[in-house]
Amino acid sequence: MLDFRIATFLVVCKHMNYTKAAKELNITQPAVSQHIKYLEEYYGVKLFFSQGKRVQLTPAGEILRNTSMTMQHDEIHLASQLKSLTTLQKTLVFGATLTIGEYSIPKRLSHYIKEHPDTRIQMQIANTFDLLSKIEDGTIDFAIVEGYFQKKEYDSLLYSREDYIPVVSPDYEFQKEPFVMSDLFQETLITREEGSGTREILEKTLEQQNYNIHDFSKIIEIGNINTIKSLIKESCGITFLYKAAVLDELKHKTLKEIKLKDTSISHEFTFIWRKGSVYTSYYKKIFNELRMP
Repeated sequence: MLDFRIATFLVVCKHMNYTKAAKELNITQPAVSQHIKYLEEYYGVKLFFSQGKRVQLTPAGEILRNTSMTMQHDEIHLASQLKSLTTLQKTLVFGATLTIGEYSIPKRLSHYIKEHPDTRIQMQIANTFDLLSKIEDGTIDFAIVEGYFQKKEYDSLLYSREDYIPVVSPDYEFQKEPFVMSDLFQETLITREEGSGTREILEKTLEQQNYNIHDFSKIIEIGNINTIKSLIKESCGITFLYKAAVLDELKHKTLKEIKLKDTSISHEFTFIWRKGSVYTSYYKKIFNELRMP
């Protein structure tokens, strides 16, 4: 069980404010200060420095935060394991981004289910940002993501590398025949919401070419890939998606890839968990099983 002062430290890290931390913990602000002072004296380092009404982590505080987050996460996983001994049922709780959850992992997950019929499985679908938050608070054990993450906070393994392509309806009439990325800016872009891995890849690609997503004449944000594909089929605009998500449509010619001379994009799908976890060997075992055909 984590020391209660470490729990206080993590809540202060969450808010970067002693008053808000005290309110969440239902203790006094002096008690919060006392807990932090104890940790600073115990480790012999400063954990925070003041910046107006807020505090910021020192380098030592950042190390303690990352380590404590992993310890907290491992403790939650341990509690789940111990509970499974009494229920005689193992539980696999993880997250996946939308493209991975809907198009990449189902066949591999079905294999795992058949190999482990007594395991209760919970797969949560969310964008990369939300999945990282779920790992931090212990809601899930690990995640398979397409977006970017802080490598100093997570251990990772390459799950797969996927092509990322612009697609459109075969009947779509372009404002200008596209040959390069900038030719598409006169079109309506239909894309995922901010924070989604699918959108983040496009934003990073545009940034590398000194462009911006708002260079498109109009942006429509849709949180569901199937809805995006339906709108594209109805010639409502263009989109960028992982090829894995449109394989059937490309095969049956209900969508077509837009070929650009100056742009070729591929991106990694990554299996991640808290850095330094004592359950690293367990996560690697799950990784190998979920990657089986």
